[in-house]
Amino acid sequence: MDIVALTISVARAYHEGQTGSAMKLEGQVAVITGAGKGIGKKIALLFAQEGAHLTLLGPELSDLDGVKEDIELAHRNCLVRKADVADETQVNSVVEAAVKEFGQIDILVNNASILGPTAPIARLSRTDWDRELAVNLTGSFLCAKAVLSGMIERRRGKIINISSVAGQKAYPLRSPYAVSKWGLIGFTRTLAQEVGCYDIQVNAVAPGPVRGKRMERVMDQRAKETGAPIGEIEKGYLDALALGRMVEEEDVARMVLFLASKEADNITGQVFNVCSGYKL
Repeated sequence: MDIVALTISVARAYHEGQTGSAMKLEGQVAVITGAGKGIGKKIALLFAQEGAHLTLLGPELSDLDGVKEDIELAHRNCLVRKADVADETQVNSVVEAAVKEFGQIDILVNNASILGPTAPIARLSRTDWDRELAVNLTGSFLCAKAVLSGMIERRRGKIINISSVAGQKAYPLRSPYAVSKWGLIGFTRTLAQEVGCYDIQVNAVAPGPVRGKRMERVMDQRAKETGAPIGEIEKGYLDALALGRMVEEEDVARMVLFLASKEADNITGQVFNVCSGYKL
């Protein structure tokens, strides 16, 4: 073989090695909360495509069952449980079931969150405030606490919390949501420091406005609260984006996949904005 042919052969082998079919999460076990729709569903489907077995939590079993069917088409095992992440007993029960089914938990994605009210602080009810922080923030604490003993024992693991750019700025009329997402960033950074010695990586992904039904509800609520036309509300969000377009659910899922993969083994305690250049 002459030198040119040898060079081409080596280059081809290298390219195939870099772009081959090896899956990023082959044989790993992930728990994903809020997995029945939206970003959580996209994360679950991408993880299955990349070789993970899954335990999915959510408030509606019918949504979870639909995701499970798609995952099983990818020849991956999937356990689904209806659960409220703000309920410690339910969270512990799901984690115990996952360990019994799969033997371990390698990855936790804390995605569950509720939309909450759109209203000024002066008119917020204590019930609305408490419920949003219970699901969006305390739920992540409870899920992390439940999986940590196994991760610490095996001295490895990944925890990815879904925060928001709303957790990095003032967000009038959406204070419980913003506070919960601010808190999730503090939780991420603190936990990363506590468990780094066990080779556990903890990071957060902060989406900007994500195109879809949830964002439509956010804009609709803001229009009703302020009396502004829905088109004006949408323009306000788009004008705050350097790219002039909303993020796609798949964009967030791909960042979560990266952080869950071996490629991110030396990244911890960080917040990754997937936000189309949101002007913070």
